[in-house]
Amino acid sequence: MLTNPTLRKLGFSPDDRVVIIHTDDIGMCQASVEAFGELWEYGLISSGAVMVPCPWFLEAAAFSRANPDADLGVHLTLTCEYETYKWGPISTRDPQTGLMDDKGFFPRTSGEVGNNADPDAVFLELDLQIQRALAEGMNLTHIDTHMGTVAHPKFIQGYIQLAAKYGLPPMVPRISMNALVDDQGIDESTAQLVSGMINTLEDMGIPLIDQIASLQLDDPADRVAQAKKALGSLEPGITHFIIHPAKDTPELRYITESWDCRSADYRTFLDDEVRTFIQNQGIQIIGYRALKELMPKLA
Repeated sequence: MLTNPTLRKLGFSPDDRVVIIHTDDIGMCQASVEAFGELWEYGLISSGAVMVPCPWFLEAAAFSRANPDADLGVHLTLTCEYETYKWGPISTRDPQTGLMDDKGFFPRTSGEVGNNADPDAVFLELDLQIQRALAEGMNLTHIDTHMGTVAHPKFIQGYIQLAAKYGLPPMVPRISMNALVDDQGIDESTAQLVSGMINTLEDMGIPLIDQIASLQLDDPADRVAQAKKALGSLEPGITHFIIHPAKDTPELRYITESWDCRSADYRTFLDDEVRTFIQNQGIQIIGYRALKELMPKLA
């Protein structure tokens, strides 16, 4: 694909490696909120997103009100992946929407949501999540998606409509049709639809990222080395780089088997070695607020 026009608008060259170091799952539990606060103060991470339906969302919103410069968006949520620690939709208790499992919580997988959820119900749920974050006084910078669920062809148009409605840049990577088919395994007709949507968004002036990278939640060992390897291999363009930091607490250990990776992410991005590595690599760090300032007035 051609060079991302957002790079030029932000004053970068086509060869610059620009990264948004992004904290996912804020508000999922208390440990995630406290970790984000400490990491934001340290200054290496550059953005994060809150999960509005989750038990500790209000604490995350309180942090946002107290720190209005913090770069925070909404981690639009349609799933709950844990077996006994649960949350559900804020818009409905109607099982006919397909937004709930048989116990009234969000389904555990994106596939279940894609197969069963009504697109209109999904749109309403996501809209209300954004509205609730705004009502709590959050100074939102973007929207993105928990477990990639809104990337489903049934829901992606609504996701873009919400970005336009609220003037919030959506996390959407610039990816070619061939890459969608060859690398992502998407069927050709869906890939053509998604590729056309990406081109349309760019023509509208909506700022997009180039790629998504992350530290996976499967190996806590030597997380600093993992981070350096992942960041050092970034390609030119704007990368949304996902981490899942949380403090090591009994609550976190009970909730998820990935507690050790999450607590390792927290320690890693408080490490001067990682900061120095990024500086020496010439990697430029930005937040979503820089992209929000480029959003055209569409609504």
